[in-house]
Amino acid sequence: MPDELRADVRLLGGLLGQVIAEHGGDDLLADVERLRKAVIAARRREISVDEISAMVAEWPISRAVKIARAFTCYFHLANLAEEHFRIRMLRVRDTGGEPLPESLGHVVRELGDERVAELVEGLRLHPVLTAHPTEARRRAVVTAIQRISGHLAAYNDPGRGVSERAETRRRLLEEIDLLWRTAQLRHTKLDPLDEVRTAMAAFDETLFRMVPQVYRAMDAALGDDSGTREPLARPYIRYGSWIGGDRDGNPNVTAKVTRDALLIQSEHVLIALENATLRIGRSLTVTAEYTPASPELRAALAAAENDHPELVSEMATRSPREPHRQWLLYVATRIAATRQRGLDLAYRSPEEFLADLRLAQASLAAAGAKRQAYGELQHLIWQAETFGFHLAELEVRQHSQVHAAALAEIAEGETSERTDEVLATIRTIGWIQERFGVAACSRYVVSFTRSADDIAAVYELARHALGERAPALDVVPLFESGADLAAAPAVLSGMLEIPGIQARLAVNGRRLEVMLGYSDSAKELGPAAATLKLYEAQEALAAWAAEHDVTLTLFHGRGGALGRGGGPANRAVLAQAPGSVGGRFKVTEQGEVIFARYGHEAIGRRHLEQVTSAVLLASTPAVEARTAEAAARFRAVAGRVASASEKAYRSLTEAPGFPEWFSLVSPLEEIGSLRLGSRPARRGLGAPRSLDDLRAIPWVFAWAQTRVNLPGWYGLGSGLEAVVSESGGMEELRAAYREWPLFASLLDNVEMSLAKTDREIASRYLALGGRDDFMEQVLAEYDLTRRLVLEITGHTRLLENRRVLSRAVQLRDPYVDALSHLQLRALSRLRAEEDLPEDERDRLSTLLLLSVNGVAAGLQNTG
Repeated sequence: MPDELRADVRLLGGLLGQVIAEHGGDDLLADVERLRKAVIAARRREISVDEISAMVAEWPISRAVKIARAFTCYFHLANLAEEHFRIRMLRVRDTGGEPLPESLGHVVRELGDERVAELVEGLRLHPVLTAHPTEARRRAVVTAIQRISGHLAAYNDPGRGVSERAETRRRLLEEIDLLWRTAQLRHTKLDPLDEVRTAMAAFDETLFRMVPQVYRAMDAALGDDSGTREPLARPYIRYGSWIGGDRDGNPNVTAKVTRDALLIQSEHVLIALENATLRIGRSLTVTAEYTPASPELRAALAAAENDHPELVSEMATRSPREPHRQWLLYVATRIAATRQRGLDLAYRSPEEFLADLRLAQASLAAAGAKRQAYGELQHLIWQAETFGFHLAELEVRQHSQVHAAALAEIAEGETSERTDEVLATIRTIGWIQERFGVAACSRYVVSFTRSADDIAAVYELARHALGERAPALDVVPLFESGADLAAAPAVLSGMLEIPGIQARLAVNGRRLEVMLGYSDSAKELGPAAATLKLYEAQEALAAWAAEHDVTLTLFHGRGGALGRGGGPANRAVLAQAPGSVGGRFKVTEQGEVIFARYGHEAIGRRHLEQVTSAVLLASTPAVEARTAEAAARFRAVAGRVASASEKAYRSLTEAPGFPEWFSLVSPLEEIGSLRLGSRPARRGLGAPRSLDDLRAIPWVFAWAQTRVNLPGWYGLGSGLEAVVSESGGMEELRAAYREWPLFASLLDNVEMSLAKTDREIASRYLALGGRDDFMEQVLAEYDLTRRLVLEITGHTRLLENRRVLSRAVQLRDPYVDALSHLQLRALSRLRAEEDLPEDERDRLSTLLLLSVNGVAAGLQNTG
């Protein structure tokens, strides 16, 4: 471990140990240390796992709960220390004079200014925030960690004196004490608007300030003297949100919730724009003597004074002979009025606001104040262009069967509450568009799309809801299952016959969007077969778009965990099928991923630069040609891998009794008690009878808790073995790994998933189900997959070529083991004894849920 990281881990761990001893006595700290040292010794094969199980079984449940809390808090602090180390290393690497790999400066240098400028014209990066319940931490815990983060940064500031450092250490201790005393588990279920407000924290604390920094980096890469000339970079990032709009399987998301979600978003972005305009306006003290206002700006000020004499007169008194300052303060007042619905001053649209900002910018530039014109004022213009008055486009999602049922009821003349809600949702979209514009809410995602009729149904419902006043709708099909992915081009051809689609294509430059679901396809087919099916769907859709003169954007419904399409986003982009990117990348950002990527400005900016760089590279003819050539060469071998892999996966997951066994060996039933989100954890009631009853998130989450991580790797070993058994098969697989980004990405992601698997502890979970056949099948596939992945990659150990990630896993593994042993104690009792006294069952459930929370923090994965 690097010295700086080791120092931070020791500092925070030592302060936590002091807090634990103060709260529970030295004996509690001693028990925590006993378990910590024991799991490390077990990793070194110095003691057996049975000895640890016996130690854990000795403690009263109340003591086990406190120990679980201790390890959970430790993980929060260890994650924080690693984040600080990443930021420190980014800054160190950025002092060498050369642009960082995968940065905007690096990609411009690699591709050349002219080529990048051409690509930037059509560039669009569209992250969509979702409330899929994968953030196990309470908001109170997240904010406590953020406060600790601020104090740790201050503590490590080399400019601090001894007394300042001592005070900062005291504040660190105070905040860690508060973290220890804060409940780790939610006691009330989140409602959708709670989820909206949680996402707003990422905007308030990071996104609003970070986005113009990314544009500035692009502008500086494209040409010298950024900040003293008109920008060469255009704003290419647009955020979307499903939070408060996604009602598929979530009855808590209503038309009123959707309306309120947009109002909350608007409140936050208008406050941010007002504050930024005020800050810039107050600092813009350029005098008319040296920086005269343009005739256009003078005329605008005169018109403002005519309309609002007292207001403008007061500003002139406070800022005499500072016309630019007066104007921006007036603009800030108008933004405040927009938020407060003051009709005489409010802006009717963000375009009006932007026009006023550009008026000031043009005046400053004409007067020679180019740094003021193209510096912070340009940042504000970029922010307004990116976020508008709505912050993020709110997208609506609903299941196709809900629409079909609604139309059937309308035809019969008697509608249910659910159908009334569908119509109310469309009316709400219309209201949002009237108030905030079409860009605020027009996309309507139809999950489980099987035919063009499923898309036409939305337009028909819109006519029933609002007649001729129906809102502008871009209806997006979502293809998830293997069969649906294969049928996607035929569905799109049918969509071209729908009048509503034809009308939208006529006004939007023949642009169409299709969503691909990674989670359910992986749950159905297994990771290897799903990866190839998705790739084939991308190829087919790209060819269809070229044939029909349609500019197609593929919307990737990826989760954070590897079993749901997760993994490094930039590598995922470069692994896409040729022609399927075309300078456009839209992807979901879910749960814990939102705070992992956007919790700190430096990390968020690095993430966006890496993804942008990958999108630009993936859109170049040279990269597309190389990828196409590799795909053609290795398609047959990949097909054999996928076929054998899917067969092995289905032989397990579709076996009689498998869903019941899975419920016994994992904390699946208990995960719903964590109250992770407003969405129900499963379809229907009772124990799952098949995988179809399970949502993808708890499926992946529960397997991660068992230390098996089955959704991320199962079946691949059998798939690889089918090729290895052929003559020259191993060499062909090694060549595919070297030359085809898709295959390399698949194996690298599986390697990460295997690295987070612990065979010995996993076997203890698997034994709880009483099915030795299932347990042996899972462990045999794990051994086969691990062996063949290492042989193909040429690595002697997992993550051998991923030093940073390997260190992170090795740092956490022993402590995750500690929580797994505590969880196993609770889970085994809960599974073995159905007639436990209620108070004991409650105590065991608390221990189980605390350990689930802690393991999620340790693995940095939920669903």
